[in-house]
Amino acid sequence: MPLDWVPAADRLDLLAEPVAKAVASAQEAKVAEIDPELADTAAFCERYGVAMEDSANCVIVAGKRGGETRYAAVMVLATDRADVNGVIRRHLDARKASFAPQADAVEMTGMEYGGITPIGLPPEWPVLVDENVTRRPFVVIGSGVRRSKLGLSGEALVAATGAEVLALTM
Repeated sequence: MPLDWVPAADRLDLLAEPVAKAVASAQEAKVAEIDPELADTAAFCERYGVAMEDSANCVIVAGKRGGETRYAAVMVLATDRADVNGVIRRHLDARKASFAPQADAVEMTGMEYGGITPIGLPPEWPVLVDENVTRRPFVVIGSGVRRSKLGLSGEALVAATGAEVLALTM
């Protein structure tokens, strides 16, 4: 089933509130409505014919040091695995790093689990994008909700979020 991509600014109803407020920074972003039961990457890619290497996942990482917790959004292609305990932990200057608990990630982002995206995150959170994502001319990411996906180039994603580009995968 093909996706019906439209400019994201034309369908703010398909975006989580913080994403809708921030999407102007990603002017080339397109949005497509999907079955929310198929929001998880593998099911989405299979059903909608999107290659896994054209899909990127956003994970919220919690880095801890000295009783302080710092959060960051990490974007990697669906085919890759983020090096949370190596490069990401060191980059956050944390003693320990792990995926943020689901309930915390949902509450702090104002987005649905399985739809979290770096567009519209709290401004103090760093956004780290793996260099492989930036090479994609069109990459599918979350929209803040499970019933749609955003699509844009990897370069536009970096520009829209002020992300740092690093080698983040194992």
